[in-house]
Amino acid sequence: MSGGSAVHVVCVGLATVDLVQRVERLPGTDAKAEALSADVAAGGPATNAAITAAALGATVTLVTAVGAHPLGGLIRADAEAYGVTLLDATPLARTMPPVSAVTVLDATGERTIVSRNARGFEAAVPPGLSEVLATADVVLVDGHHPLLARAAAGSGRPLLLDAGSWRPVFAELLPLADVVACSAAFRPPGAAGVRDALRAAGVRRGAITRGPDPVSWWSGDEHGEVAVPAVAAVDTAGAGDVFHGALAVALGRGEDLVPALSYAVGIAGIRVRHAGPRAWLGALRK
Repeated sequence: MSGGSAVHVVCVGLATVDLVQRVERLPGTDAKAEALSADVAAGGPATNAAITAAALGATVTLVTAVGAHPLGGLIRADAEAYGVTLLDATPLARTMPPVSAVTVLDATGERTIVSRNARGFEAAVPPGLSEVLATADVVLVDGHHPLLARAAAGSGRPLLLDAGSWRPVFAELLPLADVVACSAAFRPPGAAGVRDALRAAGVRRGAITRGPDPVSWWSGDEHGEVAVPAVAAVDTAGAGDVFHGALAVALGRGEDLVPALSYAVGIAGIRVRHAGPRAWLGALRK
């Protein structure tokens, strides 16, 4: 499933510490549930996409804010273990990095997430960022850390925007993106329909994911759907991030939008068939 060895992917955005617990049932208010398993790993849209792209053979640089807090060491070690080069915008910061609690329902693979993300914290543009961006075949931005996002979008390199939930900086980023990939839940303020709103914002090429339903896409005046093969989902946590990481690799190789989306759908399908944040990566080598 590799083939991205000549591609340099730069992922710009959020890094978190994820505690992922698998349960037979989700506890109600003032109730408890014993976890069937627990994993701790680096997370966040840009980070998960970076690890995916590296597993697919790309050279990957992750630009994020980690800092010198002890929990930051976990993020650094996880990125290094999977071949991702980390450019830390806040190497001396002693504040705790964002932490996410992810609960996965064993029977369906569905997940719930509680996270603070990077709200209220601004990372400055680190020295050397322009040099890193200049060598990128594609730059993936998730919209977290707005100063970093703006710098990446202004680099002139092909820009893939991971539009998860609306953030104000997206108003500036959307017209600059070569491709915008978002979920059906993404909503610019006041928008009734996702695709019409994105086209009105100047997005020339885009895709909208809908979980197991087909991915809709447009490129100029052309539009269509990419089928999502039916799979037995075991764990959907991070599946969208994996999709974006694989899409970045395909676009970085110069693939057109539709085959790139098909490739990303296939990789995301592998991810959801495996429990845990990293176990699925072994299936890429089979």
